Amino acid sequence: MAKYKVGLISLGCDKNRIDSELLLGKLNEKNEIVNDPNKADILIVNTCGFIESAKQESIDAIIEMADYKKKNCRMLIATGCLTQRYSEELHKLIPEIDIMLGVNEYANIQKYIDNFFNANKNKICVCDYSDISINEGKRILTTKSHTAYIRISEGCDNLCTYCIIPKIRGKYRSRSIESIVSEANELVSMGVKEIILVGQDTSVYGVDLYKENKLHELIRAISKIENLEWIRVLYTYPEEITDKFIDEIANNNKVCKYLDIPIQHISNSVLKRMNRKSSKELITNNINKMRSLINGLVLRTSLIVGFPGETEEEFNELKEFVKNIKFDNLGVFKYSQEEDTPAARMDNQVSEEIKDNRLEEIMMIQQGISKEKNKHKIGKIYKVIVEGKENGDYWFGRSYEMAPEIDGAIFFKCDKILNIGDFIDVLITDALEYDLIGVVYHESCE
Repeated sequence: MAKYKVGLISLGCDKNRIDSELLLGKLNEKNEIVNDPNKADILIVNTCGFIESAKQESIDAIIEMADYKKKNCRMLIATGCLTQRYSEELHKLIPEIDIMLGVNEYANIQKYIDNFFNANKNKICVCDYSDISINEGKRILTTKSHTAYIRISEGCDNLCTYCIIPKIRGKYRSRSIESIVSEANELVSMGVKEIILVGQDTSVYGVDLYKENKLHELIRAISKIENLEWIRVLYTYPEEITDKFIDEIANNNKVCKYLDIPIQHISNSVLKRMNRKSSKELITNNINKMRSLINGLVLRTSLIVGFPGETEEEFNELKEFVKNIKFDNLGVFKYSQEEDTPAARMDNQVSEEIKDNRLEEIMMIQQGISKEKNKHKIGKIYKVIVEGKENGDYWFGRSYEMAPEIDGAIFFKCDKILNIGDFIDVLITDALEYDLIGVVYHESCE
């Protein structure tokens, strides 16, 4: 019989999602996982502490879950980046928290739960820093059954002036190719058809462990797994992308011709203040090179507007770059002044009003680019992975051009009952700003 009923809320990025899945996998050995907080003996909030809005969302979630201690809940646990960073402050702010764990203690969570109940409910806080450990183990997937993320590395050495991640997650450290391939094999045996490789910076995978970049070899090894359809790579920094990696993307049929290259800005003066290793010239040259060598390449990027000292001239340079390069997908974030980062102490902090206006300007430019690009897809046929049905009429899914949850979708009609995770060919008949409309090609639904 299960010891306790456990519910978990996961916040933040896909790396944090993996940690949540590892927590669930560990706890499922002796407990029952439930989705309804009203039924939970133990509630866990896996927090994000990256930017101010994420921190506030995490605090709000913990406070909300604390209310359940007035009902059936016997224990409240907070884990993740926010607890790693602000454990003392959180204990004072939310005394209802019984156990607080940092990002390096997930493997021991059952031990801490048992100790709490066996030691007169003394509060536990273990949020020690580590630049050695990497969270691994069995997972309970929280994604749709056909898609799963795999973390190929932990930590970061880039030391961007706006980012707190190295102080939370530690130095960059790669997992071994063998451990990653083993995890990929296990996930595919569970029915996963799309594997998404993530890390704080995937483009330098292996440099610490093997003394040379091994991302292309890792991808090639994973691609040999039978029944795996797609491999997708996120968070590749443009300055570290190698010719061998480009060649692997171009010629490996299982690798989605899709790259996420978070450039953050294009003005050399802003990039220097950010302590980025890139330059406008390097970024532009690498984008042109990749587009010339990878047929059908789709590029996503993320940008930061309102970085300290960002002038109108620097922002206009960014706007012109976005107009000229025409990324397929693009996300924009307002700079968040995070304490304990060098950028937070910089002069000429930009007002929130200017940040809001600049974000809106970039997104309006990108909306036009996206709609124009989508119009050119009308008449094309895409291999689509089925993800669900909406309003009883339209099925929806994604092509290789779309990463889950951050890009658009393809909507199409089919009278046949499809299975989530099926692949089907769809002819595009109409285009919206970010989504596509289509019909099943060659009567595939019959």
